[in-house]
Amino acid sequence: METIKLSMAQALVRFLENQYVAYDDIEQPFVRGIFMLPGHGNVVGLGQALLQEAHRLEVYQGKNEQGQAHVAVAFAKHMKRKQIMAVTSSVGPGAANMITAAATATANNIPVLIMPGDVYACRQPDPVLQQIEQPNDLSISTNDAYRAVCRYWDRIVRPEQLMSAMMSAFRVLTDPADTGAVCIALPQDVEGEAYDYPVSFFAKRVWRIERRPATDIAIEQAVKAIRASKKPMLICGGGVRYSEAHEAFRKFAEKYQIPFGETQAGKSALSWEHSLNLGGLGVTGCSAANDIAREADLIIGVGTRYTDFTTSSKWLFKDNAQFVNINVSEFQSFKLNAIPVIADARDALEKLSAALEGYKTSYNGEIEAAIEKWNREYNRLAAIKFGDDYVPEVNDANAVSAFKYAKDVNSCLPQTTVLAAVNKLIEPDDSVIGASGSLPGDMQRMWRAKCPDTYNMEYGYSCMGYEVSGALGVKFAVGDEHEVYAMVGDGAFIMLHSELLTAVQEHKKINIVLFDNASFGCINNLQTAQGNASLCTELRFRNPETGKHDGAFISVDFAGIARAYGAKAYTIRTLDELEKAIAEAKTLKNIPVLFDIKVMPKSMTEGYGAWWRVGSVEVGGTEANRAAWENHLKHERDARKY
Repeated sequence: METIKLSMAQALVRFLENQYVAYDDIEQPFVRGIFMLPGHGNVVGLGQALLQEAHRLEVYQGKNEQGQAHVAVAFAKHMKRKQIMAVTSSVGPGAANMITAAATATANNIPVLIMPGDVYACRQPDPVLQQIEQPNDLSISTNDAYRAVCRYWDRIVRPEQLMSAMMSAFRVLTDPADTGAVCIALPQDVEGEAYDYPVSFFAKRVWRIERRPATDIAIEQAVKAIRASKKPMLICGGGVRYSEAHEAFRKFAEKYQIPFGETQAGKSALSWEHSLNLGGLGVTGCSAANDIAREADLIIGVGTRYTDFTTSSKWLFKDNAQFVNINVSEFQSFKLNAIPVIADARDALEKLSAALEGYKTSYNGEIEAAIEKWNREYNRLAAIKFGDDYVPEVNDANAVSAFKYAKDVNSCLPQTTVLAAVNKLIEPDDSVIGASGSLPGDMQRMWRAKCPDTYNMEYGYSCMGYEVSGALGVKFAVGDEHEVYAMVGDGAFIMLHSELLTAVQEHKKINIVLFDNASFGCINNLQTAQGNASLCTELRFRNPETGKHDGAFISVDFAGIARAYGAKAYTIRTLDELEKAIAEAKTLKNIPVLFDIKVMPKSMTEGYGAWWRVGSVEVGGTEANRAAWENHLKHERDARKY
């Protein structure tokens, strides 16, 4: 057997260089590059290896470990899980910073390879800088925290272990049913230790992402259930996009005239203009999808995890509604006591379509009426204007407070109006990305995606701070010929925007559309809707008279922050300023842009017949708290229990 002597880190990089994936008839390298934030856990061993062995791999400098990992998550998501970025950090806090991003990846079933440096396997110099000592178990390090948030976890304590570890890692990374974050912890002494590796370990290896076929019995059971239904409804989940089943889904829906609602991950598989597209479903859904869902007697979920936002905490659907779940994951396919079709979405839809010949639904104008009703509401939301003549209800303290803030910053732009305007002003094939706050709800309801796969919403974990980093990840995916727009609230931007500097460094033009309402708006809404006063959800000065955060709102110059990094920035208070800024920004190349839009708090969309179960208070509190508890009981009684 021919061997070559390499350090463990050198062998790791050489292995990554030669991993490919094949999907249908397309073959491509699987690992595009590596984001690195160097420290004493990776700069010597792995850093040297990258200098020596990285030829095809692109190496990028991260600015925050969580931020760089979120770049990788968004990149892999937009690449439909067919290509990934790897990320590496030092030991201790550098490694701990990436745990949130690993959880984000796993919650969304997105493949990301995380390679944190680790403490010494030999333990000779213990405790090293940044090491956490556990007296009961000296084998534990910071990196053991990854076990809870990764699909696969390993630690390389001998250089030869790399081979079996990486085979298991890539098995998970390329598994459409069970992918997510993979953590390979790299003790810094072992990174530099050598081993005579078989040359065959570094040969080109093609990992085949195969379409799992639907079984005949599964199709037979699904067909029986569909034929017995009169008003079925489809759910377009992320699995439709990942399996590239866009056309199969469209043809199936059209052939049998079955309307469909979209999840956050499934949105933009088909154009919003499709006559059967009801739009977003559930807690952040619109009236069209929720109205039809409440009357549906059969739900055909395609590639969805049925989160509480999709099912409205399992309350949205009829008690006697049946479910057929098409999902490559066995775990997901059995949810809601469904008839499982454990298969690739495209394969299953094509087989179902052929087997259902002659089937007809009983819809008679309900679909068109629901869509028309929502279109009227959309037009209202898109044209709201608050000006000097607007007077909020005197008994609505939050509306009064919001209007005062808007007046203080000389802007009364409603969030929904701005969102609709941005949607119209950018190009149809531009990509948008979001994750947290009130914007995901407004976007699932109001964003009108015309071109496929232009909507990248991280809502499996709804991680604040994903947006700016994610925009850079999407930019790596779509290239310089397409624009990327991150929709981010002021709270999420404050939390993490370090990779804006990376975008400047790499000459990558990303557009940050920042909605500044001086608050964590959606959580403030949740807080007050449950009968509570505002607490730590608004950006206010502490009032020396009351000792509380009920002083004046704080106005932040976010445009100034962006300019300090070297980005182009605009401060916007009118729709005319917005239109001019976006038009000018379109002419710019190779430089990030931030639109600092001052919007009015409390100017989001509503719930449209959905219910979201939250921790309502059973005893004590105010009359409003008790009313919220009664509302909880009313809905919880009608919600499914499994």
